[in-house]
Amino acid sequence: MREELNDMTLFMAVAEHKSFTRAAAQLDLSQSAVSHAVRRLEANVGIKLLNRTSRRVSTTDAGEKLLAALRPGLGMIQSRIEELRLLGDVPRGLVRLSTSKPALRTVLWPRLSELIRDYPEIQIELNLESRITDLAEEGFDAGVRLKEFAGPDMIAVSIGPPIRLAAVASPEYFKTHGVPEHPDDLDDHACLALRFQSHTPAYDWEFEKDGEEIVKKVNGPFIFSESDIAVEAARAGHGIAFVTEPEVIDDIDRGTLRRVLADWCPPFEGYALCYSGRRNISSAFRLVIDRLRYDPARD
Repeated sequence: MREELNDMTLFMAVAEHKSFTRAAAQLDLSQSAVSHAVRRLEANVGIKLLNRTSRRVSTTDAGEKLLAALRPGLGMIQSRIEELRLLGDVPRGLVRLSTSKPALRTVLWPRLSELIRDYPEIQIELNLESRITDLAEEGFDAGVRLKEFAGPDMIAVSIGPPIRLAAVASPEYFKTHGVPEHPDDLDDHACLALRFQSHTPAYDWEFEKDGEEIVKKVNGPFIFSESDIAVEAARAGHGIAFVTEPEVIDDIDRGTLRRVLADWCPPFEGYALCYSGRRNISSAFRLVIDRLRYDPARD
């Protein structure tokens, strides 16, 4: 019975990750051990549970039915085990997070740096990409995104205050090209666009004032995949960047960048830690959630 329970746990990990390699890495086992356990489970139940190709693993109809039956029971068992560990054990283990550079610098790093000092048994992996990743597909515990981009099936825990966007360029740029006073004036300016995923269009610039909403498709000399490079290009006088305010507030204060259209950039919900409500939460990840959770009275 113990062996069957173990095999079911490994099958569930492979099915959730859609990969023997990622499941083995999460469980700290060899890929061959995981593969052997799944084959043994299939032999015991007498039916194929997984479709295997060189690129992908997927559940058969029978495998999907077994997975649906296992999730509640095994999830409850693992949650209770983690609760018991929290009573007297030191949180430990790897927590994998996908985040953008701006979120890391302005929200995550101060708290994660402090957490690691307090709990040296925890290891945190930070994947720095602005593109929105498939968290389950790529084996992340959570992703940090602007809350408006959180998927409907995700739990989104606010980890920072409301933020605003800022349109900025160098003083020299505005001296040469003039200052836009309305979003429509951007049609006559060099705008530094952002496209975080190669197969999607560049992001439109959204403005709002007194109930009026304006969405601008902008053009300019560059399209970037990372906002920090757009800011660097703005400092160099190549045009106007449109990024989150915390990324450029120091430049604005120093005068190396000048802000325009500020009255068209109202605050909106800031960064959130997003994760699946179906996943099992380790004691280390639970601690990360608690440390990152935004509390206006504390922060």
